[in-house]
Amino acid sequence: MVHARFCLLFPLLATAAGAAIPEPDPVQVEFRKPPHDYLTHEAKDRFASVLKKIQSGEVQLDTSDDKAFLTSLLQVLDIPISSQILVFSASSLQSEIINPRNPRALYFNEDTYLGFVPGGKVEVISMDPTHAAIFYIFDRLRPGGPPPAITRSDKCFNCHAGTATRRVPGLIAESLLPMASGASLETYRRDEQGHQIPLEQRFGGWHLTGGHHLPQTHANFMGVTTGPGKFEKVPAMPGQMWDINRHLLPTSDILPHLVHEHQLGFENRVFHAAYVMRQLRGSTRGSLPPSAKPQIEKLADELARYILFTDEAKLPPGGIEGDPTFMRDFARNRRPARSGLALKDLDLKTRLLKHRASYMLYTESWQQLPPELKERVYYKMAEGLREQNPSAIGAHIPVPEKLAIRSILKETLPGLPSWWR
Repeated sequence: MVHARFCLLFPLLATAAGAAIPEPDPVQVEFRKPPHDYLTHEAKDRFASVLKKIQSGEVQLDTSDDKAFLTSLLQVLDIPISSQILVFSASSLQSEIINPRNPRALYFNEDTYLGFVPGGKVEVISMDPTHAAIFYIFDRLRPGGPPPAITRSDKCFNCHAGTATRRVPGLIAESLLPMASGASLETYRRDEQGHQIPLEQRFGGWHLTGGHHLPQTHANFMGVTTGPGKFEKVPAMPGQMWDINRHLLPTSDILPHLVHEHQLGFENRVFHAAYVMRQLRGSTRGSLPPSAKPQIEKLADELARYILFTDEAKLPPGGIEGDPTFMRDFARNRRPARSGLALKDLDLKTRLLKHRASYMLYTESWQQLPPELKERVYYKMAEGLREQNPSAIGAHIPVPEKLAIRSILKETLPGLPSWWR
């Protein structure tokens, strides 16, 4: 039963009544150095576990051809084929072979992201619960031969640990207008990930299929130069310039695009917070100094806003029509409350989720955050989910939806504070 009142019986960080918390100075994270030691950290991500099984022979991958190899690897990693999205801008370590004639396919679940370029190599980004993105790359497959060698890559940091991820190993998506070579002519957005980005600024350099109902989009276009400093946009539809059968699916559906963007924004914010907290704690040999309070408050505000979709971009009029196969695969690990409701329930009419609290709270990325920070995030979420006089973080959520969110979290989320009612 959902109670009509939401009791906030929990500890607060001591603050004088009405006292403003000063804006904290940015924490400079050096992820290669102590206390993080990223390069020597023993990875505990999903792919690291699978890699040990591959190397021991416990897991056998199909090496008969590229598509069979890719399919078997996705199955082992529990990544649905239906998550496929296609990008044709020159990106990743294999930028020289990615272009409108040879798009890169991306597949993902909640903690692992896999890229495949026909004629190239398979790349994997797997999220370590405490140290963020770990990068792996396979050698080229020799059909019928042994599984290709796999290395943990340290060549991705110029992009994946730069300004776009606030100097922490993370995930990137950009929107730009590629030429036939894959190089960029025009940029629509960069250095920012997440569901707050308006849809009209997304999808440049990506294929987009399905019932997206967008009146205008940057998707499915490439640029052609028409003179010095001049160019025009021309269509680049899926399969128009390449054999669509080189990929596992002919689609790059709108729904996995939206889910992918939400997850990138969540992961990058969570892991930036994790590194900042470890840096603050490491500077005092394990305890958090009183001076850390403003930084914790700032991180908690940002995370709570993102988790409750406070700034979510609007869907187009009429919503979207998600691919039914991906919808089924997305719900495969759904965690329902006794009411039958779950955080993974989709809306797709005006927003992504029916209950606006992120299902990414179930990931190890979130569960491994320092308790001091999680406590503050839960407090700020609770303020936003009050029925009366909610904070601005939850003012966009109607009361029935708040009641549903609170009951789902209480019944299904591990580690929720005891004061959560």
